[in-house]
Amino acid sequence: MDLQEYFSLVFSDYTLRTITLGTAILGAVCGMLGSFAVLRKQSLLGDAISHAALPGIALAFLITGVKDSNTLLLGALVSGLIGTFWIRGIITKTHLKSDTALGLILSLFFGFGMLLLTFIQKQPNANQAGLDKYLFGQAATLLESDVWLMAVVTGICLIILLLFWKEFKILLFDADYTKTLGFNTKFIDILITSFIVLAIVLGLQTVGVVLMSAMLLAPAAAARQWTNSLATMVFLAAVFGAFSGVFGTAISASQNNLSTGPVIVLVAAVFVLFSFVFSPSRGLLFKQIRFIKNRRDLKLHKTLAFMHEIAKTHENISHPHTVKILNNFQGFTKGTLKKLEDKSYVTLQDNMWSMTDKGFKIASNLYNQQDNNE
Repeated sequence: MDLQEYFSLVFSDYTLRTITLGTAILGAVCGMLGSFAVLRKQSLLGDAISHAALPGIALAFLITGVKDSNTLLLGALVSGLIGTFWIRGIITKTHLKSDTALGLILSLFFGFGMLLLTFIQKQPNANQAGLDKYLFGQAATLLESDVWLMAVVTGICLIILLLFWKEFKILLFDADYTKTLGFNTKFIDILITSFIVLAIVLGLQTVGVVLMSAMLLAPAAAARQWTNSLATMVFLAAVFGAFSGVFGTAISASQNNLSTGPVIVLVAAVFVLFSFVFSPSRGLLFKQIRFIKNRRDLKLHKTLAFMHEIAKTHENISHPHTVKILNNFQGFTKGTLKKLEDKSYVTLQDNMWSMTDKGFKIASNLYNQQDNNE
């Protein structure tokens, strides 16, 4: 199946429609909530929570003995929340920094989860195969009920964001000021973190424990390159996440033996790479263009200032001077002289140059700016 055939079948085929809608909704909600994790400099939080959910999945199976997705995800949610509150406790009650706490909980919970999976695998009456999908994801197992659950959670998340938008925004940029205004910063922080945990748990079945943090952070990182507005960043992150889910699913379905979760993450990585290179304000390409332009402008200013010094020694600033005078000046090139002529700062005739009134005023302003800066 090629991409064109996939998009023609996506509205009529139940399986394709379910998977596409599920990954699009998951990408959107992860992008929205990931924006807050990125801006709060908690990029490892998604990784820690997704790994912390693994023992909850295994324990839910050991307790119930069934592989019902809702039961396993409920266990993942409880385990993820416990891991999150442990992280908060370690940061507030000890002298350890957040990155140390995140790494500690990540390795501890993931190690415990793998131990439980190994134990389950060795049980004579149990089969671990159904639990493996939570490690690396298996989007093909999504059901319509799962998509509805994602849609409901996304809707609730959007409503909460709109209701507490002002509080979230103030907390992001100045937590101390938020306290002075009388807001309950602890409650707001727990609210944001809880929804991040919920979004991660919803994505475990699709993307898996290992790659879920990339799904949370990549759209937000890409969106951050395009704007300084929080609202615009959240919107762009949701769009990038949704498109990553749709195109990742399409590529995976159009090719044989391609897992959906990793392909979605790779598509999200393409958005990040494109944003890092081509973003007008922060992109590497435009930064290099601005650097080259600034360097050229600096050469022009240096040459013009040197010519200004020469012109000042004459009563008539348009007194013709030979180009040879500039040969010992390091900033001088024929190109810069030609650009100065194009700007009508100097006039050229044969090998003689003269400064115009406009050029003299511009050069004088440059000197005044330098004096003011000093």
